Amino acid sequence: MSGTAFRLGAERSYLLPHAGPDARFTESLVNSVAAVPVGYGYPRLDASADRAALESALVAFLYNPLESHI
Repeated sequence: MSGTAFRLGAERSYLLPHAGPDARFTESLVNSVAAVPVGYGYPRLDASADRAALESALVAFLYNPLESHI
């Protein structure tokens, strides 16, 4: 990691309110995010299980309360 640790009480821009489908969360978004690690030399996300895990991680980052991850 970059040495930047999560600080309790630090102000965050995310989590977003999530009351249903979000038109911004598309296959194209997942593809764009998946391309970033590839640019740093990581393998492509070809397996459907890996894609599902990435989608779940994005949903958790964007919408789920942090407390549910502890």
